[in-house]
Amino acid sequence: MAAVSTNIKIDPKLKKEAQELFESLGLNLSAAINMFLRQSVREQAIPFRVGNPLPNQETRRAIEEAREGIGLSRGFSSVSELMEDLNADD
Repeated sequence: MAAVSTNIKIDPKLKKEAQELFESLGLNLSAAINMFLRQSVREQAIPFRVGNPLPNQETRRAIEEAREGIGLSRGFSSVSELMEDLNADD
């Protein structure tokens, strides 16, 4: 089947960034868009989660605490050391 041309409007900056990304993956923009369309048809859906990608407040707090080392357990050098700590009466 012969390919057809389709015109779409894309923000110039987004297009440039996407082209650079796809080039680093060995693809051109046309191939990447065709991959997206084929996967969409195969799955009968958009092939990725659409929604707010930002973590909620509780998750953001947990991420920040982990970065600061708050609430993390100490390291263990063996499983038996870990089990001893888990079974200890605190």
